[in-house]
Amino acid sequence: MPRTVVTGGAGFLGSHLCDKLLAEGHSVICMDNLITGNVANIEHLSGNDSFKFIKQDVTEYLYLPGDIDFIFHFASPASPIDYLELPIQTLKVGALGTHKALGLAREKKAIFLLASTSEVYGDPLVHPQQESYWGNVNPVGPRGVYDEAKRFAEAMTMAYHTYHDVDTKIVRIFNTYGPRMRAYDGRVVPAFVNQALRGEPLTVFGDGSQTRSFCYVSDLIAGIYALATSGETGPVNIGNPREMTVVDFARKIIELTESDSEIVHKSLPVDDPKVRQPDITMAREKLGWEPKVPVEEGLMQVIEYFKTHGDGRS
Repeated sequence: MPRTVVTGGAGFLGSHLCDKLLAEGHSVICMDNLITGNVANIEHLSGNDSFKFIKQDVTEYLYLPGDIDFIFHFASPASPIDYLELPIQTLKVGALGTHKALGLAREKKAIFLLASTSEVYGDPLVHPQQESYWGNVNPVGPRGVYDEAKRFAEAMTMAYHTYHDVDTKIVRIFNTYGPRMRAYDGRVVPAFVNQALRGEPLTVFGDGSQTRSFCYVSDLIAGIYALATSGETGPVNIGNPREMTVVDFARKIIELTESDSEIVHKSLPVDDPKVRQPDITMAREKLGWEPKVPVEEGLMQVIEYFKTHGDGRS
């Protein structure tokens, strides 16, 4: 039974990763300081003998007794609201947190996987985005704390791989959606779904012509697991290459929720990317992975989730 650590394991993606690892026969140690994570995301695992939760800030000293086979470093604020409200914490977890997690991987001779992001490409001048593209990031803009934290984390991961011979992997995660997203974390899927369910206007920033590519969480986690158990180092893009404009996405959610909501437009945030679409050629060729869940099917899962769990406002 592989013994595996997931930092940020009580978050949206981290909790789904814990589920996947347990299903694959791993013993999982979930670490989270709960700044943006939530124990509700992992409470269904509390009776599982193969699962352990530790409340831990990964920017501080990390020590775990015994062997460790894998470390998945997912700890970080990951939504615009979070990293704009927590800029220092975001930079610290990208730098100090990655350093501590890599140090643990080096000590334990564990495989280390960094959860990076499509945000390393910034407002891209290349479309779709290939892993070889260096990006177009504004380091002093409001989004820079997240973008540069992840870029630094990638650089440190590769340094440990090159100079300390740590077995590392880097996944660049594109827009992902699914159950356990927080209703009002600033990301477009939960925002649109909950506005539609409440009959409120859907807020589209700018004219809505900017594009995004949305990957359902089960597909994303399958891709990440394939990378972790492969011989690849990366970076590897994992995401759904089906590109949609934000305004078309809003219309799709209104249709699926059978809502009477209208669409309203507000000013575009600073440095908001105009396009976002992964080139997943590497994932297809090296990992044999591509997304399977249609956007409409995944959105219905999210809609049912928020219908059942509410949005935290009522």
